[in-house]
Amino acid sequence: MFASLASTFLLIFLAEFGDKSQLVCMLLASRHRGLPVFLGALTAFAILNILAVTIGAAAAQLISEFWLSVFVIALFSFFGIKSLLETEDDDGAIDEKPGHTVFITTFLMIFVAELGDKTQLTIAALAAAHQPISVYIGATLALAATTLIGIIGGRWVTQHISTTTLHRVSGGLFLAFAVWTTYTLF
Repeated sequence: MFASLASTFLLIFLAEFGDKSQLVCMLLASRHRGLPVFLGALTAFAILNILAVTIGAAAAQLISEFWLSVFVIALFSFFGIKSLLETEDDDGAIDEKPGHTVFITTFLMIFVAELGDKTQLTIAALAAAHQPISVYIGATLALAATTLIGIIGGRWVTQHISTTTLHRVSGGLFLAFAVWTTYTLF
């Protein structure tokens, strides 16, 4: 259980570090108190992770282990290559609608931005291959950590480590998981 929790945490942490959701939280926290931003983002991630883990666990019951592994390998390979090819994108403009609380604004922005995103698909794939509860805990902790880092120290990190470098590291990790899954399949 700990191995799948730790590997999920590491993969999701690196995949989300420097991602648009983390930048959105950083920008919102620069305009508002950090706690409502953190709670809004965490609530959105918790709900999205429940959806992803449920879909992944259901797929594990309906699809044979071989084909599920092939799908996971393809998904990890796709996101690995996509991450390796990504470049910096700093269009962090935020249009906050008047009348919404910071919590609701953050929740809606994160929920809509991450729904069906690579992170959610990755969590579903991991839940299909590993214990869903450890995947949920690992993914939620990773997203909470990246959000907190984005709120507290995001400016410092993005000044010293390029988003491109972070994408390359997460791309390499995705490809490593694809290779490992292939190895365990055969």
